[in-house]
Amino acid sequence: MTASPSRSDRPGRRHVWSVVAVGALIGALLSLIVANPVRRALFDEWQVLSPRKIEAKEVAVVLIDRESLASVGPWPWPRYYLARLAETIAAQKPRAIAFDMIFAEADRLNPNRFTALYPELDASSVAAIGALPSMDTSFARVLGTAPVVLGRLGIDGGGSDPKALFVDPEVGGRPPPGTARFPYVLSSITELDDVALGHAMLNGPPDADGIVRRVPLSILADNRAMPGLAAELTRIALDAPKLSWSGETATIGTRRLPADDAGQMQLRFGHFPNAARHSAAQVLAHAVPGRAFAGKIVLIGLGAEGIADLVSTPLETEGYGVFVQAQAVDAMLHGGWLSRPPWLAAWEWGFGLLLALLIGLAGALWRRWPWLLAGAIGLLLPLKSWLLFDSVGLLFDPLRPAMIGLGAGFALAVLVIQRGRAERAQLGRALVEQRITTAVQEGELQAARAIQLGMVPTRQRLASLDPRIDASAALEPAYSVGGDFYDAIRIDADRLLFLVGDVTGKGVPAALYMALSKTLAKSVLVRERGGLAHAVNTLNIELMRDADDAMGVTMLVVLVDCATGRLTMVNAGHENPILLRPGQAPETVPMEGGPPFCVVEFAYPEETMTLHPGDMLVLITDGVTEAQDAEGRMFGLDGALAMLGKRPGDDPDALVAGTVEAVRGFEHPTEPSDDLTILALRYRG
Repeated sequence: MTASPSRSDRPGRRHVWSVVAVGALIGALLSLIVANPVRRALFDEWQVLSPRKIEAKEVAVVLIDRESLASVGPWPWPRYYLARLAETIAAQKPRAIAFDMIFAEADRLNPNRFTALYPELDASSVAAIGALPSMDTSFARVLGTAPVVLGRLGIDGGGSDPKALFVDPEVGGRPPPGTARFPYVLSSITELDDVALGHAMLNGPPDADGIVRRVPLSILADNRAMPGLAAELTRIALDAPKLSWSGETATIGTRRLPADDAGQMQLRFGHFPNAARHSAAQVLAHAVPGRAFAGKIVLIGLGAEGIADLVSTPLETEGYGVFVQAQAVDAMLHGGWLSRPPWLAAWEWGFGLLLALLIGLAGALWRRWPWLLAGAIGLLLPLKSWLLFDSVGLLFDPLRPAMIGLGAGFALAVLVIQRGRAERAQLGRALVEQRITTAVQEGELQAARAIQLGMVPTRQRLASLDPRIDASAALEPAYSVGGDFYDAIRIDADRLLFLVGDVTGKGVPAALYMALSKTLAKSVLVRERGGLAHAVNTLNIELMRDADDAMGVTMLVVLVDCATGRLTMVNAGHENPILLRPGQAPETVPMEGGPPFCVVEFAYPEETMTLHPGDMLVLITDGVTEAQDAEGRMFGLDGALAMLGKRPGDDPDALVAGTVEAVRGFEHPTEPSDDLTILALRYRG
C-alpha cells in the first residue's frame, strides 16, 4: 500500500465538503438539462438490444398496401370497397374493427356527385342514377351491423364542437394535468360517425426528436375526455365498462396502465409478426385463413407509398402508424409497457447523493475505499438500469446519479489539482531559494577547495625540490573539501621532509582540522631539533590540545637524506608505505608505528630503510585501499599492489595519475566514499 499524504498535503475537510456539494449541484443541474435526450437515447438502445416478443394472438392488421392499390385502384377508394372489406372481416366475428383513418368527406362517387360530373346526361339517366343508394349509405349499413370503431382527431380549428359529439362510454376520473387538449375535433361524416359502435382519438404526436415512443390513453376535446384508439380497443377486448383515471394510472377492466403527466403510456416495442399482417387485397379476394380475425381486434390502416402514415420508432426509422396502434393494444393486453414512477426518480437522486457522499468521504478521509465503492456503484448503475428495463419494464436513468457523482468527483479533482499546484508553486519557490543558498554555499565551498588545494605543494614544486628526488602527488577530496593532506619541506641542503596525513571525517569539519594539522605539523617538525621521533611526539601533544574527542589524525612522516638515500620514518596509525624496486613486485614496508594522533600520548619510534637509485616509495591514504564499487567490494591493499605492479615505467607523475584513475574507475558509478591522496618519491641517487 502506498503511504497516505501528510495532513498538510490534504485539503481541509470543510473545504472538501463545500466543493463536493457545489460539484454535485452542478452535476444535478446538468442532468436536468441533458436528461431527456440522453435518457431517450439510452432507453431506445435498451429496446434495440431486447425488443419485446409480440405474438399478436389477439390483434391483427389489415394493410391497404401497394398490392391492394394495384387490385382496387388509387386511394381514396370508393366506400363500396371499404364496406366490402369491413363486411368480409366482420364475417369472421372479430371483437372489433378499427379504421385508423377519418372519413371527413362524402364519397366522391356518390350518385349525386357522379351525375354532376356529366351535365350532358338526360333527365331520365340522372333520375335513374340518383335512385341508386350512395356509397356512404352502403358503408354506413355495414358499420351499423359490424363492431366498428372510427377514428377522430383533436385539432385547433375548423372541426366539430366536442359537445355535439357522441361519446360512449365516457372516460371516468380526471386525466393527468398535462393531457393534450384541443378545442375542436375532426370526425367522419355524420352518416358514418353516428352508426359506428365506438369512437376513439387518433392523436399520437412524436417526442421532440421525432420518434414515437408512447400513445395517449385519452385526449381532452375542450373539457371532454375521449379515449385513445388503442385504449378504446383494449376496453372492447377486455369487455370493460370504461376507462377510468386515478392520478397517472388508467384502469381498463383488470388492467392498470401507467402513464406520464400527459396521459401517455410508453411502449416497449417489438417486431409485429408477419402472420398477423394481411393485405386488404387478399381479404377482398377471400384469400386469408377462415379464422384469421375471429375474436381479435382488427386494425385497418394505410401502408403504401404516398398515402401511408409514416412514423419513426426506437426500432424503425420508417414504419406505419397503424402498427404502433396495434402494438399498443397488444402491450395493454399483455403488459408490454414501460413506466417511470416517481419513486424511481427518487432512487436516481438517492444514488446520486450516495455517490457524492462517498466522494466527499474520499476527499475528507483521504482513503481509497470510498473511491472504490463509488466506482463500483457507478459501474453497476447501467447494469441496474438494464435489469429493471428487461425484467419489469421500469425506466431507471443511470445518467442522473452518474452526472451527480461525476460533478462531485470533478470538483474534488479540481480542488486537489489546485492544491497541488499551490504546493508545487510553494515548493518551487523553496527550491529556488534552496538553489540560491546552495549556489552561494557551493561557491564558498569551491573557494574553500581552491584554498585547500593551494595549501599543498604543486607537482611543479615537488619536482623542483632536489634533482636527486623525483616526486609527484595528487589530492582529491570526496566532497568539495576534505581532511587529507600532504606536504614537502626542505630541512637543509641534503634532507627533505615528506608527510601524508588523513583527518578522521570528511567535508568542512575535516578540512578545517586538516588545515590546523598541516600548519602545526610543518611548524613543529621544522622547529624541533631533538630528532624526528621527538618532533612527532611533540606534534601529537600540540594536536591533542586543540582537538575534540571526535577528531583524530593519521600521519606518515618520511625524512629523506638525498645524499645517501637513507629514510627515517614515523608512522602514526597510517597506511604503511609501498616500496617499488626495479624489476621486482611491489611490497609494503612493515612498520611498528603507533596510534593516530590526538588519541593518547605515545612515544613514536623512528624506523629506517635505504633507497637505492631507481627505487620508488609510494605513500597513500585509506581513500585508496577502502574505495568501494557499486556492490560494496573494496579496492584493498591487494588491488593497490596489483595496480602498481602494472606500472608502465618509473615516472612518478604517470604512477600517481594512473592510481587515481584506477581507483575512481573502480568506484564508478558510485560517489567517492573517502578523500584520496597519493605521494610518490623516486630516488635518483
